[in-house]
Amino acid sequence: MGNILAPLKKFASNKNTITILGVLLGVVVLFLGYQWRVNQAISPVNVYYATRTLVQGDTITAEDVGVTQISSTILNSMDNVVQTLNCPEENYTGSCIVGKMVSFDSKIPRNSYFFTESLIAPEEMPDSLFSNIPDGYTIFALSINNMTSYGNSIFPEDNIDLYLHTNDGDNEGKVIYGKFIKSIKVLAVKDSSGNNVFKNRDSVGVPAVLLFSVPEDLYLLLSKSIYVGMDIVAVPRNASYTTNSGETEVESEFLKNFILAKTVQIPDENIEG
Repeated sequence: MGNILAPLKKFASNKNTITILGVLLGVVVLFLGYQWRVNQAISPVNVYYATRTLVQGDTITAEDVGVTQISSTILNSMDNVVQTLNCPEENYTGSCIVGKMVSFDSKIPRNSYFFTESLIAPEEMPDSLFSNIPDGYTIFALSINNMTSYGNSIFPEDNIDLYLHTNDGDNEGKVIYGKFIKSIKVLAVKDSSGNNVFKNRDSVGVPAVLLFSVPEDLYLLLSKSIYVGMDIVAVPRNASYTTNSGETEVESEFLKNFILAKTVQIPDENIEG
């Protein structure tokens, strides 16, 4: 047995043999590594495409999306292709497809991939706020700034109160200040460019306007107060005020009548008493 193993021991102890084996082992490792990289590069991955042509304002549904496969090398060269089909949560701000809208000035042709710059959240569309307003309602815009928004502490979906401030010209110019409208819901908070102030959680914008959806009679009353030079002040409340909010209504008949006394009612204008 020893005679059989002797040549093997001698072969293994030869420095040239060790060098050759090391080189061969290195070649094998490099070859396997190369093969792994090639397989990774050419291995197919799923990517989503549009099953029909989508234009600006279209909301993307599951039926609008197909799936195909391309090599990972091609996909890696297009880092703006969206690879998440469904948004993981409501109002998700990341890149996903179903539930997003085609951005303004964008078009996604049939069989095209979905790119990040072509998709936008519904609440970020310029006209999306107006699409779900009930019949007989309209938008009232109240100008604000950081101070009058309490340091940007008024959020969409909050129920707040609107106070009115003016001077009584018939009573030595005394100040009139009181609750005017109670429990009115904030539809949106926009900056001076019309962008949603809170669309980017890491960089909140500067508030410039609060938007409300109100019945026509309330819209006229609020607008008249602005045009005669009165100030409307937004006053936030706590969370339970929003959760247990009552009807939006005029809180003070005195203030309402004070405004109407300074304006002329058009004969066919419908102002409910």
